[in-house]
Amino acid sequence: MQRKTQQRTAIRKAFEEADRPLSPQEVLDSAQDEMPGLGIATVYRNIRSLVEEGWLHSVGLPGAPDRYEVAGKHHHHHFHCRCCDAVFEVEACPDDVDTLPPKGFEVESHEIIFYGLCSTCATHA
Repeated sequence: MQRKTQQRTAIRKAFEEADRPLSPQEVLDSAQDEMPGLGIATVYRNIRSLVEEGWLHSVGLPGAPDRYEVAGKHHHHHFHCRCCDAVFEVEACPDDVDTLPPKGFEVESHEIIFYGLCSTCATHA
């Protein structure tokens, strides 16, 4: 267990307030409001530690760097905005996902990622 520091508290707060997957840069931008002078290396170090502790887990996106979100949430999917690069949670999941693979295949898990423009970017497009 890591000791509690002001930097670590600011980083955790950034994730809790965003309530969506964040990139390390997004964490830095948010946490610097509370901890001016916080560096990206400290953010990466704390993210790695929080993943090892099980407080965070990574969200993999094809062709993009991982994002991180608070662990322990129920099954959900993601929306990746191609304009601002933010990732958002999608609560719905198709009921018929087990029927999509070819006959005889057995689904063990799945991940669906939607791509497009978030509401803010769509408004300004």
